[in-house]
Amino acid sequence: MRLGPILVAAAFASLAAACSPSQPQATGDQAATPAAPALSAEEKQKLLAGLPAPYNTADLANGQAKFALCQSCHTITPGGANMTGPNLHGVFGKPAGTNSATFKYSDAVKNAGFVWDGPHLDQWLEKPQTFLPGTKMTFAGLKDAKDRTDLIAFLMVETRHTPE
Repeated sequence: MRLGPILVAAAFASLAAACSPSQPQATGDQAATPAAPALSAEEKQKLLAGLPAPYNTADLANGQAKFALCQSCHTITPGGANMTGPNLHGVFGKPAGTNSATFKYSDAVKNAGFVWDGPHLDQWLEKPQTFLPGTKMTFAGLKDAKDRTDLIAFLMVETRHTPE
């Protein structure tokens, strides 16, 4: 077996890997925001306790498990990239269709006329197409109210939402 061509190919592959970026570069409104440090279990519980009912008694582990259904389309980290859906960090307290300056929201979302909060997100997650006809979101919805509560609480905690 000729070892020379294999070593040359391996060297080129190593060089190419070393010269390429390790992560995709964020664009637009996400480019300047550094990632926040991870929350400790104690910090998560403190944030959870500060949420309004029913979110303050939610099961964060179940909420995290339910978020697995969302993460193929959404990120929740500060400065996270928009994907098929927008980054959700900072969504609570903002008018629908305004959280990301670079995401192309549907006209239905841009013209929804409400501010994202727990109750609106609960209705959205139950069945997005029924709650807001014309949305581009294809998610079928979460039927179980407890799963929606847990997911919303998880999002509030992970995005460090502090209700006013």
